[in-house]
Amino acid sequence: MSERTVSVREGRHLARTIAIGPHSMIADEPEPIGTDTGPTPGELLLAGLGSCTSMTVRAFADRHGWQLHHVDVDVHFEPQGQIVKNVRLVGDLEPAQVERLLAVAGRCPVHRLLTGDVSVTTLPTVVAAAAGR
Repeated sequence: MSERTVSVREGRHLARTIAIGPHSMIADEPEPIGTDTGPTPGELLLAGLGSCTSMTVRAFADRHGWQLHHVDVDVHFEPQGQIVKNVRLVGDLEPAQVERLLAVAGRCPVHRLLTGDVSVTTLPTVVAAAAGR
């Protein structure tokens, strides 16, 4: 996992600017709740899971010299809150290799984080507003 801090700053209405090292992006909610200027926080979480899965599968296949030509991952929430991850493997792969790659897909760091015992600590910082604001 990355050691960089992810900073989120308030923007217009519900839009948020996210900064990660030299990278920045926008998160928002669709209309009418937000202004749909970026993915929702849940969609960003799914993007992290899909990206991590794809990278993990690619690295494993490359390390073993397997003929994986392409790996695509589609991720969505089911209405009950379940996450569904569809891993599409394209290549000259034996059935045992496909089975192994799908097992690896379930062990990427973000997948393990989401399915493990995760604790989140909230540290409050309260700053008094400047007079006259």
